[in-house]
Amino acid sequence: MVFNSILSSSRGNLTLQHALDLANIYLETASKAPHPDIALVLCHDTEVTLSQAKKAAKRIKDQDALRGIATAYIGLGKELDSRGYSSEAEENYKKAEKWG
Repeated sequence: MVFNSILSSSRGNLTLQHALDLANIYLETASKAPHPDIALVLCHDTEVTLSQAKKAAKRIKDQDALRGIATAYIGLGKELDSRGYSSEAEENYKKAEKWG
């Protein structure tokens, strides 16, 4: 089987920009998910990936990257809010304020 030879990947090996790109891919996919449970898993993956991005951002003082993190948190908040998770959305909006 072809998939037996694929190595597992780690978010920790991603650059800051790649982590932001991945978070945005998760968010975009979550917004199109046909089932709420799938969307929530993707939102969780977004949050985990943003956590990695935040760690990388502490070493890099790139203002565009910091705004990218803030923007992703706003997107995550909007997605959660649209699915009825307003308190979780509010937490993400507060994180966005901190980063942007």
